[in-house]
Amino acid sequence: QVQLVESGGGSVQPGGSLRLSCAASGFTFRSVFMRWYRQAPGKERELVATVTSAGTGGSASYADSVKGRFTISRDNAKKTVYLQMNSLKVEDTAVYYCNAFILLRDYWGQGTQVTVSS
Repeated sequence: QVQLVESGGGSVQPGGSLRLSCAASGFTFRSVFMRWYRQAPGKERELVATVTSAGTGGSASYADSVKGRFTISRDNAKKTVYLQMNSLKVEDTAVYYCNAFILLRDYWGQGTQVTVSS
């Protein structure tokens, strides 16, 4: 069965960095676009970053709010997707979720909390 397990969240001061990881299993990882979403309290879940499949070049795209600060990457051998977050802002505080869209269905990890505060 499909499993997505996030790790790497935590508390950091504004301007700090964190790296999130999402370990995937149960599907052909290299063939699937992988995404990071986030959900802040009282807000809708929003797409943060996407990395395409290996067959389409593993290209990355980002929400405007994180462009230039966040980097998504994937290691197909380790079946893991990463989100490197630099220059963190208070407004980046949210639960971050890994996502895979497979055969017309969304799969989600359990989420990892990122808190940015002074």
